[in-house]
Amino acid sequence: MSDNFGASKLADRFGVKGYPAVFVDDILVACPRDFGYFREKIGLGRYAPWQNSDNQAKFKADLTRMIDLILAGKKDVARSEGEAASSALSQLRTLPQLALTDLNGQPLTSNQLAGRAVLVEFWATWCPPCRSTLDWLGELKSKYGDKLAILALAVESPEDKIHSVAASLSPGLRVAVADAATAEAFGNITSVPTMFLFDRSGKTARVVYGAPPDLHAQVAELLNSLAD
Repeated sequence: MSDNFGASKLADRFGVKGYPAVFVDDILVACPRDFGYFREKIGLGRYAPWQNSDNQAKFKADLTRMIDLILAGKKDVARSEGEAASSALSQLRTLPQLALTDLNGQPLTSNQLAGRAVLVEFWATWCPPCRSTLDWLGELKSKYGDKLAILALAVESPEDKIHSVAASLSPGLRVAVADAATAEAFGNITSVPTMFLFDRSGKTARVVYGAPPDLHAQVAELLNSLAD
């Protein structure tokens, strides 16, 4: 417990940059957008508008369930439910349409990714866990080659720092700055790192929030079936 939000290890782990954020143990239950606070757009979250008594009751019920599951020794169930519900990302069924330009000035579109497994990592220069994950993604790209497309999409970061980080990464990663439309298409990204995995048909295979201790194992096991 810390009154200094910037000193929160959980906030660092999940890349949460604003208030309010609610955790039960190390499970992220709700982030700012869930309460309707995202880039000054009020009303987007699953508990928004927060002034509504029904939404407050829903949050209390969801929080109570998380606590009950953990106290019952069902932390894995709590984590799974929390991840599925967080920021309504469970609604993302397929790879959204992309219309970006990467840092090399080349167009980056969804059509270029057809027929391959796709990993999309949202990251920021101010997020410590993001950097180690990006280095590891370079290793994955070396292992799977053209069978796997990896997109590293930066959010809420100074452009010069994005270029600085990108210069040290594997050249196999496609690095771009995610505009507001892209962040919204993926569920209004408000915490990093957030990783999406899509199969060769473009269907969502896994969403991973933060940098859990078993991140590498989770992704490696799934990629064995997606990219081979």
